[in-house]
Amino acid sequence: MTEPDLTELGAVFDHVGLAAPRIRDLLPLYHDILGGRLLQAGDNQRVGYRAVQLAYRDGTKIELMEPLQGSTFFDSFFRRTGGGGLHHVTFKVDDMPAAVETLRRLGYSLTGLYLDDIAWQEVFLHPREASGVLVQLAHEGAPYPQPPGLTLEQALAGSAQDGDGIPSP
Repeated sequence: MTEPDLTELGAVFDHVGLAAPRIRDLLPLYHDILGGRLLQAGDNQRVGYRAVQLAYRDGTKIELMEPLQGSTFFDSFFRRTGGGGLHHVTFKVDDMPAAVETLRRLGYSLTGLYLDDIAWQEVFLHPREASGVLVQLAHEGAPYPQPPGLTLEQALAGSAQDGDGIPSP
């Protein structure tokens, strides 16, 4: 029996995601000291979180996330981690249906399969199947539009893509 070609997904590392009750608590380190600059931001109303993505000089990215007002999305994560931390690692793939088929064929059970949006598709490998880390595979059909000249303060005020207009705590 030949070993499967595990490069067949064509996955490329994209970013890590950190979750905290308040994005503002993460900014002194990841923005001010380490020099991350706002790349994109937005609210995910479907799931219940706000995110800002920071980019660094070498092209690496980090996503900082917080729950939207009234959301319970991160509750169990915060209980398990003592209030936040590394939430996920994201790899981009060119063909999400093929990636899903390959992972299932290799015996992985997938969660959070979201293929309804042509601009963004995602699936997750549960931490039990990935050495304790939530792994997100994503396909971005088209980048989400950002308001021209969006600032970090505007993003935290809820004025980014799909923003709810409610300022971050």
